[in-house]
Amino acid sequence: MAGSRSSSGAVVTIAAVIVIIAGVRAAAPIVVPFLLSVFLAIILTPPFLWLLRKNIPVALALVIVLVVLAAAAALFSVLIGASLDDFLRTLPTYQERLKNGMTQLITWANARGVELSRLALLNYLDPAKAMGFIANLLSSMGNILANGFLIFLTVVFIMLEVSNLPAKCRSALRDPDTSMMQFSSIIEDINRYMEIKTLLSLLTGILVAISLAVIGVDYYLLWGTLAFLLNYIPNIGSVLAAVPAVLVAVLQLGPFAAMSVVLVYVVINIVVGTILEPRFMGRGLGLSPLVVFLSLVFWGWVLGPVGMLLSVPLTISAKIALHADADSRWIALMLGPGPEPKTNANHDD
Repeated sequence: MAGSRSSSGAVVTIAAVIVIIAGVRAAAPIVVPFLLSVFLAIILTPPFLWLLRKNIPVALALVIVLVVLAAAAALFSVLIGASLDDFLRTLPTYQERLKNGMTQLITWANARGVELSRLALLNYLDPAKAMGFIANLLSSMGNILANGFLIFLTVVFIMLEVSNLPAKCRSALRDPDTSMMQFSSIIEDINRYMEIKTLLSLLTGILVAISLAVIGVDYYLLWGTLAFLLNYIPNIGSVLAAVPAVLVAVLQLGPFAAMSVVLVYVVINIVVGTILEPRFMGRGLGLSPLVVFLSLVFWGWVLGPVGMLLSVPLTISAKIALHADADSRWIALMLGPGPEPKTNANHDD
């Protein structure tokens, strides 16, 4: 009887999760701006609280933080808007030239005895499709900017709640001390992850844009922005960010310049991803490569291209929340890159 009750409870739980996922997917146009607002608020909360600790009034501190946010958004729109529009206009030309290049490669290979099917190769290894995917991703980010006012207002209201949230939670919770300690730990870890990841992503984007400008690749600001955005996706984000820049370099400047672009991305990602990020981030917030890939697919399917950018922060947030509870800590360990190091509480010397 107990086993039957347990299995029926599991079925109900799975059904509820499926319904929630379907609802989130259907409400993606509303959910995506809200999630972006939440993550922006998480990034802005530490400087906002720092201003409050300096005895600056709440209203003035909020104005300062929001002015910085508005200035960053305006700069982003000015620098990227024109490049994005121009790139989208010339995208069909790039795609056609890439298809012609693939056809010439197949003809060259067939003439030397290597039998390649043009149709099959273009279906599975068509670089024009990669350019189209990147264009859709950038267009989605451009569409998000159209909801900028809604996102801005949501961030305002979230920030207004930040200073009163601890008092509200203490009044609402049965065991406020324990719950607030866990909640504070989760928020601090998410804040730390988002701050470090944002700074390192910004460094990556700046280095990519400067390097591509020196090489002479068109739309270098666009590729720097793409590197900044996709750096939130570990392991495969840097590869996705490099694809359009390399393809444009091949068409514009030739194979030697394209190899230079590949070298730029490799060096930057070794320095930032292999040296700097582990030093500042540590292993505590890591995810296994399989989980990163699956979260990319899952959140991309649920929320669209922007969901791919938010996939790792969302999964990291879930991992931190699961790790805070002893009953669900095993799930967080399964999401991680490996077992946690065991520490011996007692040492017998």
